[in-house]
Amino acid sequence: MSRANTPLLEVRELKVAYGGIHAVNGITIDIAPGELVALIGSNGAGKTTTLKTLAGLLVPGSGQIRFDGQNLHKVAAHQRVSMGIALVPEGRGVFARLSVAENLLMGAYSRSDQDEIATDLARMYALFPRLVERKDQLAGTLSGGEQQMLAMARALMSRPRLLMLDEPSMGLAPLMVKKIFETIREVAAQGMSILLVEQNARLALQVAGRGYVMEGGAITLSGAASELLGSDAVRCAYLGG
Repeated sequence: MSRANTPLLEVRELKVAYGGIHAVNGITIDIAPGELVALIGSNGAGKTTTLKTLAGLLVPGSGQIRFDGQNLHKVAAHQRVSMGIALVPEGRGVFARLSVAENLLMGAYSRSDQDEIATDLARMYALFPRLVERKDQLAGTLSGGEQQMLAMARALMSRPRLLMLDEPSMGLAPLMVKKIFETIREVAAQGMSILLVEQNARLALQVAGRGYVMEGGAITLSGAASELLGSDAVRCAYLGG
């Protein structure tokens, strides 16, 4: 396999258990450079556990995670950020007592290129104009949609090569969901690799190129997003019949 065709992220037979629960049971997934991949499934399927493990927040029981050809087995979470892996967690996880601007700068904590950080800060304000109006406001006082924008912008400030999004539409009004997914499309169009975990399967598969269906900690279906949208099994289970 040539370097150009090598996946950016390679996950092989990954197993994760905690609290006596086998949350992830031997999954295998790939993400190519510049690819947007959706991971869909019902509550408790193991999607969030997968993302946390890829980010280094949980330790797998077995299996392998490789990023750009490097084994991540002994790479700590903060080192994975420096390598180019960023997670926008479920629930957003903004620093409530810091301002919007301070949150964004926290996203660049692993960087020292001050001029480029300033450039990226301006780019985030252009990508999320609402944040310009709120830049001096405490993050904890923002609406849910504004916090989601901030969480995504903060992750992008680390200049990731792989952006992982966990349920970005959760709890948001339809208009805000539309704006968030427009931004996801825009970021993907710029060449960012994205792993999108989303309970709204239709939305996720409409923006993704490929998808994986996860049930009971295992991958049960995978393929082109358009094929999964047309699948009877996926339609009945996740798309409302």
